[in-house]
Amino acid sequence: MRLLSHLFAALALAVLAAQPAAAQSVLRDAETEAFLNDIADPLVEASGLAPGNVEIVLINDPSINAFVAGGQAVYIHSGLIDAADTANEVQGVIAHELGHITGGHVIRSGEGYSQANGISILSMLAGLGAALAGAGDAAMGIMMAGQTAALSSILSFSRTQEAAADAAGAEYLSNAGISGRGSLEFFGKLLNQETRRGFRQDDEAGFWRTHPLSGDRINNLRAVYETDPAWNEPSDPAIEARFQRIKAKLMGYVAKPEFTLRDYPETDLSTPALIARAYAYHKQAKMAEALDAADALIARDPQDPYFLELKGQVLLESGRVEEALDPLRQATELSRSEPLIASLFGHALIATEDKANFEEAERVLRSSVARDRYNPFAWYQLGVVYAQRGDMPRARLATAEQQVMKREYVLALRSAAAAEAGLPTGSPDWLRAQDIGFQARALIEQQCEMRDKRNCQSRR
Repeated sequence: MRLLSHLFAALALAVLAAQPAAAQSVLRDAETEAFLNDIADPLVEASGLAPGNVEIVLINDPSINAFVAGGQAVYIHSGLIDAADTANEVQGVIAHELGHITGGHVIRSGEGYSQANGISILSMLAGLGAALAGAGDAAMGIMMAGQTAALSSILSFSRTQEAAADAAGAEYLSNAGISGRGSLEFFGKLLNQETRRGFRQDDEAGFWRTHPLSGDRINNLRAVYETDPAWNEPSDPAIEARFQRIKAKLMGYVAKPEFTLRDYPETDLSTPALIARAYAYHKQAKMAEALDAADALIARDPQDPYFLELKGQVLLESGRVEEALDPLRQATELSRSEPLIASLFGHALIATEDKANFEEAERVLRSSVARDRYNPFAWYQLGVVYAQRGDMPRARLATAEQQVMKREYVLALRSAAAAEAGLPTGSPDWLRAQDIGFQARALIEQQCEMRDKRNCQSRR
C-alpha cells in the first residue's frame, strides 16, 4: 500500500504542477515583470523562440520551484527569487525551463504516464487472476511489483526530461553569451538542502524524486560550463542592481514586516533596503515612515517611475487619494503608460469620487487594457467608470472580461450576452462581447464533459 500511495502522490504532484497559473496566486508588478522579461529575452532568442511570445509569470509561493505547464510560459515561485543571490542564478533556471518548452516535455509527459498506466493495469489484471485462482499472497506481490515498476517508469521518464532540459539550458546560456556560473551556484543551493535533509540517491526519499539529484546535475554540467567561452563573462552590474531591488520589493510585499525589517535594518541606507522598508512600514500602517522611505528614494532619482508608483500606492491605500494623484500621474507618464501603473492611476482617479476625473480615468484605463487585457482589476475599474456614465452595455462587457479571467464562465456568458444586446451591431465592442460569449460557452462545455451534463445544462 505504501508503494501505491507513492505512485498516486507522484501522479497528484504532476497534476498540481500542471495547474494553470490562473488557479494560483499570481504576483503582478510592473518593475518585476519588466526585469524578468529583460533577463529572459536573450535566452528566449537563443532558444529559437520569439521573446514576445514567451511569458515569465511570478507565482506567490515560498517554495523554491519553477515550472512550465503548456504553452510558452515559465512560472517562477517567489521562493526561488528569495533563494537566489544573483540575477545570473535566475537566468540559469529560466534557461532550464525553456529547455522544457522547446523539448515539448509538457506535451510528451503523456507518453510517460501512458506507459506507466499500461504497466500498472497489466499488473493489476495479473494480480486479480492470481487472486481468483486462490493465490492471495502471490496476487498482492504481483500488484505491488507492478506498481513499483510503473512508478519507476514515470520517474525514469521525468529524469530523462530533466537531463535534456539541463543540456538545452546550457546551450541557450552559451548562445546568449551568459555564464553558467549562476546555474551551478543555484544547483549548489539545492544540493545543500538535500544534504541537510539527508537525501541520498539510493534511499527511499531519493528514489521517489522526479529530478536527478543536484550533485549529479552539477557534475554533468560543470565540464560543459567551464569550457564554454562565456564561463568568465561577468554579469551586467545594472542587471544585478535591478535584481537586488526586485528581491527587496518582493520580500517587503510578501514577508511579515518583522522579517523584512530584520533583513533590511534601518542602518542599511541602500536603495533595496529603502524599498523593502517602505513596504514593511506600509503593512504595519506606519504611514509616516513608509512615506519617508519613498521620498528618500524619489530624492535619489526623481525620474524613476517605480519610486513614484510606490509613493502613490502608499498614499492611495492610506486614504490620501488626492495626494496620490500627482505621483501616480508622473509614474504613468514616465513609464509611457505602463498598463499596471496606469490601472492604479485610473483607480485613484475614480477613488476621488469626483466626476470631473472620470473622463481621464476612462482614457487611462482603456489604454491600460488595450496593452494588457489580462488585468481583471483594470477591467473592474473601467466597468465602474462606464456604470457611472450610465453606459451599462460597456459596463457589462467590462464585467464579462474580468469574469472570464476569474473562471466565472456562466456569469461571463450572461454578462457578454447582456452587453451584446445593448451595443451597436458590428462595433468592435459588440464583436468582443460575441467572442467572450463563444469563449465562455466553450469552456462551460469542457467543464460539462467532466461533470454531469444534465446538471450543468440546467445551471445554464
